[in-house]
Amino acid sequence: MVRYVALRLGVLLASLVLASLVVFVILRLLPGDSAGVSLGVGTTTEQLEQLRRDLGTDQPVLTQYAQWVTGILGGDAGTSFVSRVPVADLIADRLSITVPLSLGAFVLSVLISVPVGVLAAVRRRSALGLAVSTLSQLGVAVPIFWVGVLLTWVFALRLGWLPSGGFPRAGWADPAAAVEALALPGITVAVAMSSVMVRYVRSATLDVLGQDYIRTARSLGYSRTQALARHGLRNGAVPVVAILGIELATSLLGAVVVEAVFALPGLGSLLLSSVLGRDLPVVQTLVLAITAVVLLVNFAIDLLQRWIDPRLRSSSVVGAA
Repeated sequence: MVRYVALRLGVLLASLVLASLVVFVILRLLPGDSAGVSLGVGTTTEQLEQLRRDLGTDQPVLTQYAQWVTGILGGDAGTSFVSRVPVADLIADRLSITVPLSLGAFVLSVLISVPVGVLAAVRRRSALGLAVSTLSQLGVAVPIFWVGVLLTWVFALRLGWLPSGGFPRAGWADPAAAVEALALPGITVAVAMSSVMVRYVRSATLDVLGQDYIRTARSLGYSRTQALARHGLRNGAVPVVAILGIELATSLLGAVVVEAVFALPGLGSLLLSSVLGRDLPVVQTLVLAITAVVLLVNFAIDLLQRWIDPRLRSSSVVGAA
């Protein structure tokens, strides 16, 4: 197991290095000039060259890459081309909105999808099971921004229960207002995530219900629910944990889209404005940070699956040998 963890850590680090190189090079290959965008129309050639020297974009690409990576390893991700504020400070300021939004949506989606998915599998031939399957398919098909628009119309414009968008100027200094501002965006992301996760939980539960040990438990007098609770949940948790990990990572991406709908000043709006302004230090650091989160979550989920299912630990030992 130790050897397997070391191997996976090596793959994780190699993936991060490769991702940083790909992100950096692709951004430099895109058309347009950061200095030209910053200065605007009517700029002289001397002004452009001076700004390129100031920004460091006149250096060879590999030199710029080495400076960027060295800076990140030292805790300095560079300075924004547009605002001239350290990139780390820009990202840290927006994390106070995006992280609570993503984690809140993830927790809410788990609380909804796991019991509903199990219930839909246990009662798959009932009207309730069919209704859950139909609603989950509908939720997968509907775009996430449309869900946000619909929830805003109902709960903000018609009922007036929640704000339709924006974030309090006082931020988390006013916790009640901050939670209210994140409620509709969080529910929007949770609805989209739950629709996917319910289908996976239902499928995993149906697979467990068809196993021989469940039939054996039923022959001993257990009901279907009792047999599932006593012998099936641990086995069914392995594939469900995998999709939970994917959804946790994608909740960050879902929050980025929803922030645009609800005018939240989180990482999504920062990424969008940075792309439009060709603010390369911010864009490349944000993309690398999101990639790192996805890779770390996958790494943690891989280890969690092996802790849940001893057969995976045995196969990893054999594979490593």
